[in-house]
Amino acid sequence: MTGLTRRGLLRGAVYGAGAAATASALSGCGSIAGSVTSADEIRYWNLFTGPDGDLMKQLTRNVEKRTEGLKVRTTVLEWGPPYYTKLAMASAGGRSPDVAIMHLTRLAGYAPGGLLDPWDMDLLAEFGLKQNDLNATLVKRSLYQGAPYAIPLDTHPFVVFFDRDVLDKAGLLDGEGRLVPFESPRHALELMDKLRRSGGKLGPVFGHSNDPAMSWRMFWSLFSQTGATFDLTGERAEIDEDTAVEVVRFMAELARDSRTMDVQTAIAAFAGGRSPMIFSGEWDMATYQSTLKDRLGGAPIPTFYDRPAGAADSHALVLPHQDNPDPERRRRTHQFVAGLVRSGLQWAAAGHIPAYTPAVSSAAYAKLRPQSEYAGAAKQLALDPPVWFAGSGSDFQTRMSQALDPAIGGSSPAKAVRTMVSQINTLLAQPNPA
Repeated sequence: MTGLTRRGLLRGAVYGAGAAATASALSGCGSIAGSVTSADEIRYWNLFTGPDGDLMKQLTRNVEKRTEGLKVRTTVLEWGPPYYTKLAMASAGGRSPDVAIMHLTRLAGYAPGGLLDPWDMDLLAEFGLKQNDLNATLVKRSLYQGAPYAIPLDTHPFVVFFDRDVLDKAGLLDGEGRLVPFESPRHALELMDKLRRSGGKLGPVFGHSNDPAMSWRMFWSLFSQTGATFDLTGERAEIDEDTAVEVVRFMAELARDSRTMDVQTAIAAFAGGRSPMIFSGEWDMATYQSTLKDRLGGAPIPTFYDRPAGAADSHALVLPHQDNPDPERRRRTHQFVAGLVRSGLQWAAAGHIPAYTPAVSSAAYAKLRPQSEYAGAAKQLALDPPVWFAGSGSDFQTRMSQALDPAIGGSSPAKAVRTMVSQINTLLAQPNPA
């Protein structure tokens, strides 16, 4: 698509003959972005709802109180494709907010097309946020052509939660109450059988059925632990298919008690005491804590293969592109973001692991349970491949999960892998709109 970028295409949709076709999608952008009357007033888009949304509102108010004159106008939008479509259109159409939340794995689809502006790290440092105080893996992924296009707020990994009492009785906890090592897939399955015999209930559960991402998260966690080839940088995927088949087969065995469970059913099975262990996103921690209370334990995804790794993403803050940004408002935006990221200890209450490392290393964070127990997941992050079509809420994750789900339910792992590779090659054949 020579000479045609995502931003150019979107501008054409906004201002050209195609505007009528996109009028309904864009109608919200004008009212959402609105206008500001002062450089002290900034517009902030995010996708946080429920407990996360309440906590983010509190954090935002706290930063406002600490920052004389600052006023943050927050707009909460529906997460997923609707959010990212509106963000892209707002950036291309000249109606962007001053700052927005973006999943870090979506950066490759936005920064190259000119839909984002880079951050001024010197200005952030002036307000107390230094780049070396942020998780190094996330910082590296935040760069485009050497410039920082995202400031990570947290990482939200795929982890394991468990009932301490049941696992202790089964001998699956060490002397310090931590999950014992799983030496191999075979060893893990033996321990899961031991858990079933000891508890007389279900083994570990995993809610994946009809979910757009959970099967992919489990596969990507396990495959990343093998170190095998999964290269999407060329015109066609280079993937170790034999290893992928082995991983899918293990997934099905590991999830044998939940082969048809959706997310809510699996959550209910764990929270209700029918299962003593669940593979889950840490974002569901509050649900489990409300029922298991002090019995709730957590850990990074166990190392089943050769090296530690677990699927993860990051809520990051980005500067949607503005043709002529107001210098004072940009300064205020940097001040707000520095204050927000440095509030990592408070944000950890939602279960997310702060990207601000001084918060994670603090004595106060060490007292948070089970958050501090799975904090090691931040050192073994497996983010989606850095290609324009991947990332949280993407069609890529949906296609991968749809290919994997039948195999977890008992059909052919080899067929699942062939379908995955075919779908990836279909996406690679499409031009990068950025």
